[in-house]
Amino acid sequence: MRKYLCLVFPLASFITISSAQTVTTQTFGSGSNAFSMDFVEIGNPGNAPDTTGNADFPPVRLAGSVAYTYKIGKYEVSRDMIIKASAAGVTGLRLADFTYSSWNSPTIAASGIGWVEAAKFVNYLNTISGSSPAYKIDSSGNFLLWSAGEVGYNANNKFRNTLAKYFIPSVDEWYKAAFGSPNNTWYDYPTGSDSAPVAINNGTSVNTAVYDGDIGTGIADIAKAGGLSAWGTMGQGGNVWEWTETAYDGINDSWSEWHEVLGGAYDHALVWLNSSSRTGLGSTGDGSSNLGFRVATLAEITNQVTTNQVTTNTYTLVMQKSSDLQSWSSISTNIISDTNVKAFFRIQIQKQ
Repeated sequence: MRKYLCLVFPLASFITISSAQTVTTQTFGSGSNAFSMDFVEIGNPGNAPDTTGNADFPPVRLAGSVAYTYKIGKYEVSRDMIIKASAAGVTGLRLADFTYSSWNSPTIAASGIGWVEAAKFVNYLNTISGSSPAYKIDSSGNFLLWSAGEVGYNANNKFRNTLAKYFIPSVDEWYKAAFGSPNNTWYDYPTGSDSAPVAINNGTSVNTAVYDGDIGTGIADIAKAGGLSAWGTMGQGGNVWEWTETAYDGINDSWSEWHEVLGGAYDHALVWLNSSSRTGLGSTGDGSSNLGFRVATLAEITNQVTTNQVTTNTYTLVMQKSSDLQSWSSISTNIISDTNVKAFFRIQIQKQ
């Protein structure tokens, strides 16, 4: 049967929307277990990777190219967020237990986190927000791959379900937010600078970071973890190492692979804050007291609380077609002739 779909608006039309720039705040949970997270929008979709020589992760590839606009946590996940998720019923979340009581403050960055535990926390954010889990974890807490035939399966990334709203940032998503900038400049350090940041115990001064410390300094409050990146994130250099979603070989196709860990920690040397440094750990982690993470999310127009000045942004309406809800192709005409009775169509609003 031949079907015709006639659109009532031109696909090349633009929508101008006034929106607040840079930061959105999302609240999760309820009652005594509620907590909020700030997200920074990372634009310039389709950017080229960093070719300055600092992003080369041999023998894998250059880093920092992301095809879409997304948001990433302005701050690292705090102990308080993990504690409240556990109280709300998420099992198997652990936190490093420190001798110094100040290190156990709920406002400092969560640490002692394994990759699977970070994945469980992210899945919790998705399920309480009415979205699909990002990662496949069985009842015994084992990390599995999404498989062909499952809704949201992506052959190019068997770790992350495409229907999930929240996820652990990939190496490229993390790297772009840390070392990139809105004007497409790349920096050596995640403080918007090619100069080494000043080592501090806590604070928010420009081009500072929490590193090169010792057992007497410890982990800083997530909102006092140094100067901001060019995009406006804090603590991507120092404080705690941060998990990324990406496998160490750059191909997310095996549940047993190590995952990249980036950024260095409070007790590490400056070299680990540089854009050229990388390491990896197994999914369970090593129980390290300096290992944490932050959350990323899809960028979309919402009614969330926003901060900073209001600016005018332009959005494009784009129509796409799919036969399996996974692989989508753009449609450039207003009238569509299609003989595939299983075809699906969607309209997206993309920020320019």
